[in-house]
Amino acid sequence: MGLIIAVANQKGGVGKTTTTANLGAGLALRGYRVLLIDMDPQANLTATFGLERNVEKTIGDALMDRSADPPILRVADLMGVEIDVMPSDLNMASIETSLANKVGRDSRLRDQLSKVVSDYDFILIDTPPSLGLLTVNALVGADWVIIPTEARFFSLQGLEMLDESISEVLYLNPKLKILGIVLSKFDRRLREESSVNTFLRDKWGQAVFETPVPVNSKILEASSAGVSVYAYKGAKKARGVYDALVEEVVARA
Repeated sequence: MGLIIAVANQKGGVGKTTTTANLGAGLALRGYRVLLIDMDPQANLTATFGLERNVEKTIGDALMDRSADPPILRVADLMGVEIDVMPSDLNMASIETSLANKVGRDSRLRDQLSKVVSDYDFILIDTPPSLGLLTVNALVGADWVIIPTEARFFSLQGLEMLDESISEVLYLNPKLKILGIVLSKFDRRLREESSVNTFLRDKWGQAVFETPVPVNSKILEASSAGVSVYAYKGAKKARGVYDALVEEVVARA
């Protein structure tokens, strides 16, 4: 039975998609069966794997129609390792509005995941930067949450808000737990970021992953090229970072 991990933060631009894509690729390279789900209408995870032009059905279609099979596209360019993706597109925004009138609107993703969870070791869900129905569906369907955050004081508000939201979601999904907090785009040379790093570790303790993801141009370039850092030339240092983070995720999960 696969472990389901939502990657969430109500603040945008903190590295949710990058975390989802590269953790997924790193897990797949270790031989795990991995499914990535794009719940964000911006569809950045879909684009990260170069799938935006191949989308006929999205996870949104499966959320609206419980009888529909969840759409799964296979990517096989990660150094010969295969990974599956449930894609998204801009229509997900209107689907979120339509879901508000549906019975069981909070648990539709969980229902769809029950059809495929036994086929995978890890299922990672990329979420929008809000606590709308799409994010709630991800949290209701997940076993764990990974929270990426920038090492900036203004980013801590999103972390606090998500923690409160998780407390609310526990009513619908009492098994949900925080797997870890990831410091993304971390620049230890900046005094503010070093201070936030210390603050987070003092307050959240072992919930913060030991491995921060530093500022690295190759990470951004890989996403723009439609691949993970594992399939991008010259990204050896970035791959090392995600290797360490993957090891932590596997150990905790």
